[in-house]
Amino acid sequence: MEPTDEDKKHLAADSSDPLNKILFSMKKIERELGRFNSHRLIAAYNSIPRLLFYQFLKGISFGLGSVLGATIVVSILVYLLSQIEFIPIVGEWVKHIAQEIKK
Repeated sequence: MEPTDEDKKHLAADSSDPLNKILFSMKKIERELGRFNSHRLIAAYNSIPRLLFYQFLKGISFGLGSVLGATIVVSILVYLLSQIEFIPIVGEWVKHIAQEIKK
């Protein structure tokens, strides 16, 4: 970040004065905080209704992703287990599960 004309004046006036350095640093921090507070993400979190809406969408997305992911994993697992018909106990159990799913 480049210093503004006002910053250059303060630096040129008396750069050896510790109070001037502190004031200059404080002004830079104030400017940066202003830029930070005007950021779109921070503005979204300053509004309770908007925050609740984003959290609601986040929950819906997480729930949908979890259900779809679990469905895919269980389907693959059942398919793989249905291929294991040569193990007597597991094979019959898997056949029964596969038949129930096909209904």
